[in-house]
Amino acid sequence: MSQTVTGQDASSRSGVRVRVQKLGTALSNMVMPNIGAFIAWGLITALFIEAGWLTGIFSALRDPGGWVAQIGGWGDFEGAGIVGPMITYLLPILIGYTGGRMVYGTRGAVVGAIATVGVVTGADVPMFLGAMIMGPLGGFLIKKLDALWEGKIRPGFEMLVDNFASGILGLILAVIGFFGIGPIVSSITRGAGNVVDFLVNNDLLPLTSILIEPAKVLFLNNAINHGVLTPLGTTQALETGKSILFLLEANPGPGLGLLLAFMVFGKGAARASAPGAAIIQFFGGIHEIYFPYVLMKPKLIAATILGGMTGVFINVLFGSGLRAPAAPGSIIAVYAQTPGDSFIGVTLSVFGAAAVSFAVAGLLLKTDKGGDEDDLAAATASMESMKGKKSSVASALVGTKAGPIHSIVFACDAGMGSSAMGASVLRRKIQKAGYGDVKVTNSAISNLTDTYDLVVSHRDLTERAKQRTASAIHVSVDDFMSSPRYDEIVEQLEQTNGGGTGGDATEPEEQQDTAGSDGDVLALDSIVLSGSATDAAAAIDEAGRLLVQAGAVEPAYVEAMHEREKSISTYMGNGLAIPHGTNEAKDTIRRTGLSFVRYPEPIDWNGKPAEFVVGIAGAGKDHMALLTKIAQVFLKADDVARLREATTSEEVKAILIAGDTSSVT
Repeated sequence: MSQTVTGQDASSRSGVRVRVQKLGTALSNMVMPNIGAFIAWGLITALFIEAGWLTGIFSALRDPGGWVAQIGGWGDFEGAGIVGPMITYLLPILIGYTGGRMVYGTRGAVVGAIATVGVVTGADVPMFLGAMIMGPLGGFLIKKLDALWEGKIRPGFEMLVDNFASGILGLILAVIGFFGIGPIVSSITRGAGNVVDFLVNNDLLPLTSILIEPAKVLFLNNAINHGVLTPLGTTQALETGKSILFLLEANPGPGLGLLLAFMVFGKGAARASAPGAAIIQFFGGIHEIYFPYVLMKPKLIAATILGGMTGVFINVLFGSGLRAPAAPGSIIAVYAQTPGDSFIGVTLSVFGAAAVSFAVAGLLLKTDKGGDEDDLAAATASMESMKGKKSSVASALVGTKAGPIHSIVFACDAGMGSSAMGASVLRRKIQKAGYGDVKVTNSAISNLTDTYDLVVSHRDLTERAKQRTASAIHVSVDDFMSSPRYDEIVEQLEQTNGGGTGGDATEPEEQQDTAGSDGDVLALDSIVLSGSATDAAAAIDEAGRLLVQAGAVEPAYVEAMHEREKSISTYMGNGLAIPHGTNEAKDTIRRTGLSFVRYPEPIDWNGKPAEFVVGIAGAGKDHMALLTKIAQVFLKADDVARLREATTSEEVKAILIAGDTSSVT
């Protein structure tokens, strides 16, 4: 019983972590594309404010009201310069625009920007947090508003309705932001600022490292850094010219000290890889490269915490900080944003943090009796699983996975559609590279066993797959048809299995079939050349209705197709969506069947354009061969073009089954 409870607790904690990571990713995706604007503002501040570098020179020349003063907005030109408007208007509006675009493209971006202006003008502090709220909210609401009358507007009036809808909604949100959200967020921002002031005034700010350093290793740092520290730090920098908050997470010292300790006291692969990792971390600013070292030996988190606390304490002691965020957290970026009166404090904070981290980690490593090499490989795989994608710097740590890869499984919820097509695409890539002896199959997650070397799944399903196949390498994908992760898997095989000499392998037994059964699976009556649906939900109904009419499924199966879509999108890429039911709905399938619907105009499938919808009902494995052929068709632009131009159901069927139209008259 204790093991079960522990597993449930671990799953719960993992779920919370994933949700926080998603929040952090959303916040980061709004801020990171605009970091260049933050840096520009920081450099303008460094040069042109009253205490800036160029300003001091021009003041010495007795020209306090010259063009430098005009740019900075001080002296006789107070408020008329660049510094104030940039932080008050430009940066929040960019964040709001980006947040709206993340939700609903350009229309969402425009409404998000309008809504952000409302909170900006209705607040007395820089409205970064308000922009992070109003931008995505504006995108979400205009998306829902468009959906209300999609397909119901008379031809010729679409642009008029669209423009007035976004304008009126923007007006409403701007007013709400001005009178409601702006003042509320201002109060929250001032309250958070007061908390920071309290920590600083009572010498408690170093304690934040107890939260920040473990959060970095668990990839939760974006939620803290871009959601809290960057907005508060920018507000503080506007008032004082610099902020210590920009250094709480970005200080490269703790990671440098840890890696130096491995260089001296580490063993095996960890010691050998530490020098290169230290260079990447310190000068490149890629902090994630030291995370596996901590995951390998979790007690080393104490070294980074104490190192981080030391750096913060020194910055508090010297009153040092940065003018703007240092992104990435490279020593080069840190110095670029360091004001003249903070160079000593910032330098001592970085190298002081590194010294303490080195001393603590060195002591822990010197007294440690375990090995490092195998642990580092496992820790790196764990880090990539937590991150949800392959680390671009992981090869600097372990280079290769211990042992060759012989079996790969593509896992999805039901195991009848997405995984089959994804496995087909990946299998062809692997065979083409000469690794025909590597077996690639597909499976429902509920049927997985911990016997595979590598598991591929949608990023939203990776956590579930890991629970059933903990010992495997896990790769997360978003695009099933043309994911760049497939090429990374081939590269992984080159590292683990050596040169490809396995030749071509035959299709797995469960996917072998004959052309005759293909024809039975996809009937001509189940092919529609011009679908009537205008959104994904209606398209699922249309594809499901064809399956019901063909006698392949019961009507209840269509509802299961909608349930499947709510959990994980069935958009495959290259204009193809393949809606199908959940694993629990297989008892509503009477026989295997497919339906095909082509749409004259792409429909919005969770933000992706879908021209072709293939409904799937798989009672057994007899539809797998046809799905494999369909996958290969949609990998070729010429075949997709022929499908787009086909004029008969027979022609479509010939393309999907045979891959050509030569026999079609």
